[in-house]
Amino acid sequence: MTLKERIEIKTDVLGGKPVVRGTRLAVEFIVDLLAEGWTHEQILRNYPGLQEEDIRACLRYAGEMLRSEKLYPVGA
Repeated sequence: MTLKERIEIKTDVLGGKPVVRGTRLAVEFIVDLLAEGWTHEQILRNYPGLQEEDIRACLRYAGEMLRSEKLYPVGA
């Protein structure tokens, strides 16, 4: 399944933030849970509408956004 099949952006859902398709769970929320130390299993248990591939899609999306980010020299 492609990233676009898992992540969607709709202006009427969470102000246009990227979310897991068919939910109101923002990509940033899932990434934050992982950063707080939640395991994939804990996320899936607490949000039964999600699938393992959704979590991986959130991480892929975050990675793509970081790769496309403009870099500025330190101290600029």
